[in-house]
Amino acid sequence: MRTSIFGACFIVALVCAHFGLLPVTAGASGVFLLLALAGIVSAPLSYVVLSKQRDAMSAQISTGIQKRTSRPTSLKSRFAAEAAEEDAIDDAVRAEQGV
Repeated sequence: MRTSIFGACFIVALVCAHFGLLPVTAGASGVFLLLALAGIVSAPLSYVVLSKQRDAMSAQISTGIQKRTSRPTSLKSRFAAEAAEEDAIDDAVRAEQGV
């Protein structure tokens, strides 16, 4: 999305330079100036336009981090938790069968 906004700003700057609204010299320095101008304009524009997507991505990342921190960190403790869960299920089945 940022690249699209930058591209649109660059095209607008190019059109403005073509019609003489921006005093830009021909050649590599002129193109560099247009690229810099497009970057300067597109940075705050993308900050404002993409704020909703940025907030959604931030919420998704923080949810993933919370899920990761809530579960046991080491492999050994994960295996122990799974074994305890299986033992509880096995004990419940044996209690139902009366063994």
